Amino acid sequence: MTSLTTPLAERIRPTKIEEFIGQDHIVGVKGPIRQALKNKHIPSMIFWGPPGVGKTTLAEIITKELDRSFYTLSAINSGVKDLRLIIDQIKKQGLFGQKNAIVFIDEIHRFSKTQQDALLAAVEKGLITLIGATTENPSFEVIPALRSRCQIFVLEHHKTNDLLKFIDKALLDKHVKEKNPTVIETNALIRISGGDARKLLNAFELCVLQLDEKNNVIDDAFVQNIIQQNLANYDKNGEMHYDVISAFIKSIRGSDPNAAIYWLARMVEGNEDPKFIARRLIISASEDIGLANPTALIMANNCFDAVQKIGWPEGRIILAQCTIYLALSPKSNSAYAAINKALEKVKDLGDLSIPLHLRNAPNSFMKDLGYGENYQYSHDHKNKLHLQEFLPETISGESFYKPQENPKEKVYKDAINQIWKGKYD
Repeated sequence: MTSLTTPLAERIRPTKIEEFIGQDHIVGVKGPIRQALKNKHIPSMIFWGPPGVGKTTLAEIITKELDRSFYTLSAINSGVKDLRLIIDQIKKQGLFGQKNAIVFIDEIHRFSKTQQDALLAAVEKGLITLIGATTENPSFEVIPALRSRCQIFVLEHHKTNDLLKFIDKALLDKHVKEKNPTVIETNALIRISGGDARKLLNAFELCVLQLDEKNNVIDDAFVQNIIQQNLANYDKNGEMHYDVISAFIKSIRGSDPNAAIYWLARMVEGNEDPKFIARRLIISASEDIGLANPTALIMANNCFDAVQKIGWPEGRIILAQCTIYLALSPKSNSAYAAINKALEKVKDLGDLSIPLHLRNAPNSFMKDLGYGENYQYSHDHKNKLHLQEFLPETISGESFYKPQENPKEKVYKDAINQIWKGKYD
């Protein structure tokens, strides 16, 4: 039973697989989850995807479709003790195999190795079917033994057509209908959502609640005005997760330590995962600072290691130190630009032939074919250099790395010119 105090996203949450919107690659008619439900048997699974794409909803639907016992835990505020209590309850039911209980772990990446090991034993014995949900790459955050026993499904941001379906469904809600809204534009709602259905519905409901008899029209200007007035707070459940981290990284990129520290504080106060912040600092150190200050990557990597050891609340100090250091470092995206340019060339020209003198010749047959022939061993030459060709002939002289105007890269630029005598100008 729902009421006006229940959020719109909850009021219209689907309860059947046929009502589920989006993620057709896994829940469509030929999708693996739809097929598994048809066969009345599902493996343990991990749903990996951004907020608001249906991870929790899908777990609940699967449970109802299979008529299984359902237990749920949030890794944010649950420990081994909570997990063992649930497992003990399940043991008393005596249900194993295809009728075993489903245990849903939200934010499973926040479980420690010890907690994940406790899960592993229950999964191995067939005591539970695990469904985990995570916004982080399970390759890094879920132990290999548990990961190998789970099917990993990637859920994607909702496409525009899916988001429009959510709006259509919201318009059928009885509390929304009481306001008699007329939606004439949806671009602002779609843009604000960022592919997150829950964020879309919360924004839409916020707009609906502002309607009255004099104005029942929802257009882009109305949406932007309402949202700017009301969505100032960092959402601890993840709805503004990507907006705040985006502002944080852009502030570092823009060399504004004060703004960067403010956005860091928003995330700390919002109980963001410190490892998530530290990972983004590592990316920033390479993507935005790069060769202008190579030490930044070492600093950011050490920050990640330290935060893992320390955690909250002291971890905030380590993150703050690294944030200020990165914000005030000279900036260069030359490495980022170089790999992107090289990838474009690979996609454009395909697998160009590797010059024979650069090929590996582990046996006489390959040597007879010319593999490795005329290769000049650099250490045998003056200054360890020899100006032979290292690129495929088709792209000889192609310059992917462009040193930028900062003291560090000026040294690299001079070195390239000295070694290659203008070849890569």
